[in-house]
Amino acid sequence: MPTSRSNCFTGASSKTGCVPDFIFNGFNILSTLLLHHQAFLNHLTPLGHPERPDRLRAIDRMLENERFFMLDRDIAPFGTFQDIARVHSSDYINSIHNMNPEEGLIDFAPDTNLSPGSWEAAMRAVGGSTRCVDEVMSKRVSNAFAACRPPGHHAESALTSGFCLFNNAAIAARYAQDVYGLERVAIMDFDVHHGNGTQEIFWNDPTVMYTSTHQMPLFPGTGAVNETGEHNNIVNAPLTAGDDGTQFREALDYAILPRIRDFSPDLIIISAGFDAHERDPLGGLRLTELDFAWATRKLIEIADDCCQGRVVSLLEGGYDLEGLARSAAAHVMTLMDY
Repeated sequence: MPTSRSNCFTGASSKTGCVPDFIFNGFNILSTLLLHHQAFLNHLTPLGHPERPDRLRAIDRMLENERFFMLDRDIAPFGTFQDIARVHSSDYINSIHNMNPEEGLIDFAPDTNLSPGSWEAAMRAVGGSTRCVDEVMSKRVSNAFAACRPPGHHAESALTSGFCLFNNAAIAARYAQDVYGLERVAIMDFDVHHGNGTQEIFWNDPTVMYTSTHQMPLFPGTGAVNETGEHNNIVNAPLTAGDDGTQFREALDYAILPRIRDFSPDLIIISAGFDAHERDPLGGLRLTELDFAWATRKLIEIADDCCQGRVVSLLEGGYDLEGLARSAAAHVMTLMDY
């Protein structure tokens, strides 16, 4: 274990190379898996689009810091049609495959583009999500984080928007149930935007609990408190523009964490969107990396009590590069601390 207390890369040229000091106080690293792949950079979007390859480059630079030298790393495999079809219709899957261009960019859905590299990126995001489940369920690692794109939580069973193609969190949940026989899976989504896709997919399913903090009003316009699902398995705790870590932590402490604990899941999946950060241009919440670390720690504590510590985390949003990189670092280091 390194003894240096430096929190910046040697020769780092931007603040995205600096890791907050608070992350390293007293940690005891166990085995955490990071899944990534070069193909995620090949999903291209128009100039000026917030969901861009630089997002992952910023995270990669941060996680190259010596503080993450014990992070177990591997490449995200290619996903399968079968895994996606547990969640999405065949027509929807085929439409993405058939529309994927050989050159240039096309509009697939509102704010959602396809480029020549999009199909592989989306398939490896799926594969990374299911591989995370495999590694956690086999106890080869304590927990796992897939730094993948495009994100997924706006993708419904047969419709999408908001930068998403396949719903990685929903696919991971169904995969865990079908392959490993889990009875209950809980999904916690702290992206600034509500995961309408995940909510739609599990609306009628009492075996999956979807919980979300998000800003309202904001895209996509769903996520009101009274949206509870057919089996009271949906928990929405909307926040208001300007809310900070105080309101966020209260929402988790009073509305969400007790419900997840009472649900007693066999696995917790985190839709880890970091666009609720105070620097993010697409939202109006004022969270910091400290808040994301706190939320991660609380979810791990529940997982330790309910499901042998099983936690799978999948990247969603986060569009300010510094805020994203620092928040992802806080999230990953907290995962490593357990």
